[in-house]
Amino acid sequence: MNQLLTRFQQQWNKQFNAIPLKHNRFLIAFSGGLDSVVLAHLMQQSEANCRLAHCNFQLRGTESKRDEAFVQQYAASLNLPLSVIHFDTDNYAKEHKLSIQEAARNLRYNWFKTIKDEHAIQWLLTAHHADDNIETVLMHFFRGTGIKGLTGIPFLQKEQSIIRPLLPFHKAELAEYAAENNLGYVEDSSNKKEEYTRNFFRLNLIPQIKNIYPQVEENILQNIQRFTEANMVYETVINFHKKKLLTFKGNEVHIPVLLLKKMQPLSANTWEIIKDYGFQAAQTDEVIKLMDAHTGSYILSGSHRIILNRKWLLIVPNNQQEAIHIQIEEQDNIIHFSKGQIFIDKIVAHANYNVPTDANVACIDAKEVKYPLLLRPWKQGDYFYPLGMTKKKKLSRFFIDQKLSLTDKENAMVIESAGRIIWIVGRRIDNRFKINNKSKNIIQIRFLEETESK
Repeated sequence: MNQLLTRFQQQWNKQFNAIPLKHNRFLIAFSGGLDSVVLAHLMQQSEANCRLAHCNFQLRGTESKRDEAFVQQYAASLNLPLSVIHFDTDNYAKEHKLSIQEAARNLRYNWFKTIKDEHAIQWLLTAHHADDNIETVLMHFFRGTGIKGLTGIPFLQKEQSIIRPLLPFHKAELAEYAAENNLGYVEDSSNKKEEYTRNFFRLNLIPQIKNIYPQVEENILQNIQRFTEANMVYETVINFHKKKLLTFKGNEVHIPVLLLKKMQPLSANTWEIIKDYGFQAAQTDEVIKLMDAHTGSYILSGSHRIILNRKWLLIVPNNQQEAIHIQIEEQDNIIHFSKGQIFIDKIVAHANYNVPTDANVACIDAKEVKYPLLLRPWKQGDYFYPLGMTKKKKLSRFFIDQKLSLTDKENAMVIESAGRIIWIVGRRIDNRFKINNKSKNIIQIRFLEETESK
């Protein structure tokens, strides 16, 4: 039996002993390149039940057609069932505002899941090998990552049912196996283009490092194992801290600032919390500074927003940021939120005081107000007593009377005191809170829209 085949089967039994080769159904992501060709052959020689899946992304013209033709021929030679699909990758990337690499990844993994469901296949196999792992870790290191990024590509991802059985083997070993078994394969010309980051590492950086440290590849693989073991200890501690810190309320995550500050090291704990919500490692210091900022201050990622709400950090999806309820204490004078800023001034009433006519300024009789105030989105069922009226009116009816657009209604915010709305921000105050000739102290609240504040 071929030496690599023997080692492959031994490694499988060691890494995936709970997933017997002969008692499961496997889908192989099959490009027709050296790596996937060898993987398919090894699985076929191991008498595993496999199906091949080939994606034609239609990005390389005649080369893409050549790859598909080879895949058809190779699958027939091994007597393995094959699924092929054509993707309009370029248009998909433009429509979804993704890079070509991201678009291709989304398309293929969604399709792989469909095939697995259709054919009752348990596991997806990809042909990542040791060289891929080394390149990945180096890219993570130079890009900036936590310890997790230095653990490399996982052998097994149970949640996604993905297995990578070639990770212990170098590409040179796969090439030797292909030569010994007369296995043909196709080569992707884009693999030699240095403008791609991975290719630059493979073709330039790693060979130059090897001139100084000849054993660099094996050293990195050994470090991957060490980092993997260290990460197991690290994650145990991090998960313990997360259980103490994180409270989930619907799509929101609430974190007590004072308790987070006590969790040392603060930077590591903060990063491990925010990384799951689209934030970059470089934003960790910004989040730490946010803990001492004004209520309503926030930081954005592509998908989420972290907002300081008094003594809490709130992580919310960007499309649900207005679900935030911000408390306003008596000593607060500036409140930041997604629509802009609220400025609060305390004024002693006097005979020459003129009430501003600007709709973005509300003047409230201080004696009627109870703290804390609450800034929040309006909701169905809300009502108030519009200025000048003694009868209550539902906000939904008020908006109709004001001929507000759907967008304006969706974006409407209110400030309330002890459960009573005192102001529809930028619209109308409640008659019960208006100032009069007996008012001694005035709370003046001014709203500055986001577009104005930039």
